[in-house]
Amino acid sequence: MHNANPSLRFFYSDELHAKTLQLLDTLEQADDAKKHRGALGELVVELTNTGMDYYFIKPLQLAGVGFVVQQSANLSMAAALKIIGSVIRNIIGRMDKAQLIAVCGYIRQLML
Repeated sequence: MHNANPSLRFFYSDELHAKTLQLLDTLEQADDAKKHRGALGELVVELTNTGMDYYFIKPLQLAGVGFVVQQSANLSMAAALKIIGSVIRNIIGRMDKAQLIAVCGYIRQLML
């Protein structure tokens, strides 16, 4: 499905790409998709961390904001991502098969 709305994207490693595809395939083909909730939660956390780094931390580095500001940003983002990660794991950890498959489909859509 093509979306005509403007969008932003971020780049991530080939390793994370391969890991993402492997997990999505595994979960989508599993007899009991719920067995993979933990792994999907961890993957979404990793993708979120990578995206936040790409959209926030890297631009600060490029802007040359200085060591103190950079360290403050790094520590603040780490704390925020720890909280966000906990929420992500909790929510995905309670999903049923249909919901997990929907999340997988959405991630695939983002990868286009």
